[in-house]
Amino acid sequence: MARARYEEVERPEARLSDGSIARIVPSGFTSGYELEVAGTPQSHVDLDDPTHLHFEYVARMGAVIDRLLLPGQPLTAVHLGAGALTIPRYIEHTRPGSRQQVIELEPALVDLVRAQLPLPRGASIRVRIGDAREGLGRLPGGLTGNVDLLVSDVYAGSQTPAHLTTIEFYREAAALLAPGGVLLVNVADGAGLAFARRQVATVREVLEHVVLLAEVQTLKGRRFGNLVIAASAAPLPTEWLPRLMAAGPHPAKVSHGAELDEFVGSVRPATDADAVPSPKPASSIFER
Repeated sequence: MARARYEEVERPEARLSDGSIARIVPSGFTSGYELEVAGTPQSHVDLDDPTHLHFEYVARMGAVIDRLLLPGQPLTAVHLGAGALTIPRYIEHTRPGSRQQVIELEPALVDLVRAQLPLPRGASIRVRIGDAREGLGRLPGGLTGNVDLLVSDVYAGSQTPAHLTTIEFYREAAALLAPGGVLLVNVADGAGLAFARRQVATVREVLEHVVLLAEVQTLKGRRFGNLVIAASAAPLPTEWLPRLMAAGPHPAKVSHGAELDEFVGSVRPATDADAVPSPKPASSIFER
């Protein structure tokens, strides 16, 4: 049924507020579909198998999510950035009954995704339109202090906007978390990892307990890629670490403790006064 829906419209697309084009295209590497914005792959969705997390950084997020609360227990989750709603679909499938809020700036993107990659019937996934940071303040008051998972995965084209990378932003986000709630941040960076180091330093100013997950060569700064920050006000269980390594994708690396101290070094956190967007990757990275 999903394929028939796609074939009804040739290369479904929508024009976003900045003039860029969002498209839904069949995945060139695996089953399912990809959302592209301005030629940059943003999300992968397999409607027949929502547990199929094709992008490696999303699979790492899934490995953390699987360890929250008890297996299969519903979560209260907030997602900044909709993409194709890959993680909300994953949570709905693996933890039925979860309550999820999504904040997305682009209504045309949401309409495109809903039309071409429809959500499961009955899913409690509320999508709100607006800037991710401003939207935090408009969420229901009952969420404050009660969110089990907050995912920050916001991109304007291929870059994370500067105002979503600062101490002030992360303080606003962390205020939503339950005592054992976890923040997940997708960070894209390249050689030297200057942006990623600063993001880890910034998150650690707000949430004490942090681990960093990435592909080995990315964590060594040898190629552009995605790193996942997992952070909480409460200690992250030590048994998570080997399990996150084993969950892959491989070759996987989980950095924490003294190793993460060395990774950050003397880098200063980002503030609203001096933050910059994430680095823009070379267009060749996304060539098929």
